[in-house]
Amino acid sequence: MPSFDTVLEPNLVEIKNATDQTAKEVGTRYDFKGSSAAVELKDKTLTIFADNEFQLGQVMDIVLAKMAKRNVDIRYLDRSGKIEKIGGDKIKQAVIVKNGIDAPTAKQIQAAIKQSKLKVQAAIQGDRVRVTGAKRDDLQAAIALVKQAMPDHPLSFENFRD
Repeated sequence: MPSFDTVLEPNLVEIKNATDQTAKEVGTRYDFKGSSAAVELKDKTLTIFADNEFQLGQVMDIVLAKMAKRNVDIRYLDRSGKIEKIGGDKIKQAVIVKNGIDAPTAKQIQAAIKQSKLKVQAAIQGDRVRVTGAKRDDLQAAIALVKQAMPDHPLSFENFRD
């Protein structure tokens, strides 16, 4: 039976490269001389350090520009982390790199497929959603439907089998 998997997997190598390029640029830029502005990536968490919120915003802009140059979708970055004060005037913000479809999103995908009346079935399998159907055309319609139903998630489709 034909099937495909809907996944949410960023290219972690490109994210690491973009982070390294950002750290290098922050180290060489004149407006960051003498400041504690820095960026580091550990376990799918990007941490941005700065002296104030304005500098934090500048470093974040550099990160986003480097990600865009390396063709990394910025929707993988969850910037909802709050800004924390660390010693003196210094601040930091944690930006989480999304990896894997969370349960509420998977349920939304499954519900959208069920409501579409397509002759396909969606099954949640851990951090991915497997869609199976009898015809290849139905699966392609399901891919288009999922892309339209979830515009704020950078979903990709893999393991397309006939």
